[in-house]
Amino acid sequence: MMGCSPSDTECKDDEKPAHQVTITNGFWLGQTEVTVGAYKRFAAATGRQMPPEPVHEGRPLNLGWGNDAMPIVEVTWDDAQAYCGWAGGMLPTEAEWEYAARAGSSKALHGPIDRVAWDNVNSGVKQHEVARNRANAFGLYDMSANVWEWVDDWYYHYYYDLSAPIQDPTGPAGGEQRVLRGGALGTPSNLRVSSRYSYPPGSTNYDISFRCGAEVFDPLAFSLEP
Repeated sequence: MMGCSPSDTECKDDEKPAHQVTITNGFWLGQTEVTVGAYKRFAAATGRQMPPEPVHEGRPLNLGWGNDAMPIVEVTWDDAQAYCGWAGGMLPTEAEWEYAARAGSSKALHGPIDRVAWDNVNSGVKQHEVARNRANAFGLYDMSANVWEWVDDWYYHYYYDLSAPIQDPTGPAGGEQRVLRGGALGTPSNLRVSSRYSYPPGSTNYDISFRCGAEVFDPLAFSLEP
């Protein structure tokens, strides 16, 4: 079931109605968000510049990109898609992302918030290195908070209302904004697995990152994080 979790009283209209979705093809998903260290290798290999260093309210969050274990941020949707293509994959669809975040659970979170997520209380209002909280049942870290994550889909507020495809949905055919998932260092309401947000694909922010997915094939033939 995709969308508002049972008994979740904090769902917004764009998370409704909950609806059955079938994903017919197996897929891989990065265990963590793409790290600064991995993105440095991508930038060096492709001749790209690193994004501007993240700053929040005048406070540097990763001065000089010195901590390679932090999630890369300040990347556009195109930057994220380019990285994933270089690494042998692609951005996951919104349906794939939510399936992976749920990891077989129908709950809004896969565990106690102070064990699985960084929110505006336990984070110290700063980002943290990847994989410092408990993984979900699929072994994926930080699916709830630390940073928002780009997914492949265009955003439309009423997409769930319009008889969205129940098999391998890929989002609207076009739009002005792309979907973000996962929440960031905000209120617990934003960290729920069904929470959706939208953002212009050419824009960046200190709390926007991504992880890569890929269709199932020989996992030794590529790496989502070289």
